[in-house]
Amino acid sequence: MSQIVGNAGTTEYREYQWVSIMDSSRVSTCLISMLLIVYGSFRSLNMEQEARERQEKKRQSDSMNNLLTGEPIQQESNKFATLDTMHALCLPLGASISLLVMFFFFDSMQMLFAVCTAIIATVALAFLLLPMCQYIIRPCSDGNRISFGICGRFTAAELFSFSLAVSIVCIWVLTGHWLLMDAMGMGLCVAFIAFVRLPSLKVSTLLLTGLLIYDVFWVFFSSYIFSTNVMVKVATRPAENPVGIVARKLNLGGIVKEPPKLNLPGKLVFPSIHNSGHFSMLGLGDIVMPGLLLCFVLRYDAYKKSQGTLAETGVPPPKGVGSRLTYFHCSLLGYFLGLLTATVSSEVFKAAQPALLYLVPFTLLPLLTMAYLKGDLRRMWSEPFITQQSSKQLEV
Repeated sequence: MSQIVGNAGTTEYREYQWVSIMDSSRVSTCLISMLLIVYGSFRSLNMEQEARERQEKKRQSDSMNNLLTGEPIQQESNKFATLDTMHALCLPLGASISLLVMFFFFDSMQMLFAVCTAIIATVALAFLLLPMCQYIIRPCSDGNRISFGICGRFTAAELFSFSLAVSIVCIWVLTGHWLLMDAMGMGLCVAFIAFVRLPSLKVSTLLLTGLLIYDVFWVFFSSYIFSTNVMVKVATRPAENPVGIVARKLNLGGIVKEPPKLNLPGKLVFPSIHNSGHFSMLGLGDIVMPGLLLCFVLRYDAYKKSQGTLAETGVPPPKGVGSRLTYFHCSLLGYFLGLLTATVSSEVFKAAQPALLYLVPFTLLPLLTMAYLKGDLRRMWSEPFITQQSSKQLEV
């Protein structure tokens, strides 16, 4: 009899676990994080293609003009930041130092953190909203840039998106609403994925492996040194509202209503619809860092497609499932499975989990395996975007 009751209790507990895993907050976290990676990666690819087209047009026009003047052709400045091996090795160390600074000096520097975060998030959110603003303003705008002196020249869409971003950030400062914080975090994710480049699979592997060690240490082992989980403590600590601090210094406490504390947009937070008080949280680094890898493989897929397998080898590409499955699809599927595994683990162990512990192996290992099977591993590892000319072309 007791065995039957025990089995029934186990079945009920498993059903509860499955319902909790499929909670709206967890589903929203998974879908939004994947959409941000896909959108950021494709926007980065489009920006690169547009920059290449502009540079080609500028080169053609400058070459015609410089034939008459004899002046050298000026290269367009590169707006993308490319990480190298040294950056990949130093980034986990820099992240650890930043985490410790926020852990020990958060109370004395929280206004600085809040102001700097608001400024950076405003620019990133304006970048996120720019395509929507361009679509809205296109019928009533000629696309000409408006000069603002030393500040530069901007289109009407850019000014509109920046105004929207400033409004959203100001409302967030006054209300502290989680949805506005998530919007700022989404802008940061998309901007980082779009503007930061990983040049090779070697740098990607070093970066993600180092960040995996960083994530595991500060989630699992920091409590043995600092008597608390440093990562969770920093991620969940609210900051004093700058409006409230200024009001108290000016003795306006009786006039200005006390504003709420601010959760800084270093994470995405989604509350549950069915379970009041329950929410799911995912750090922006768990979206951005795998997103950089997926952006890299998307660029490699596009580069390989532009080069053409037939032109390089003289043999038509094989037809079948393997040829249709790109590196981006493989890595995106791995990211989804890693996020699902992290969600199940957090529910089973009832504790915060380092998401990169699951995301890095699930995205990196299938990618390395697929690249090895397709014969691209050597090229992707070191210099994936250098055109390799065939021997016939060299002889000619």
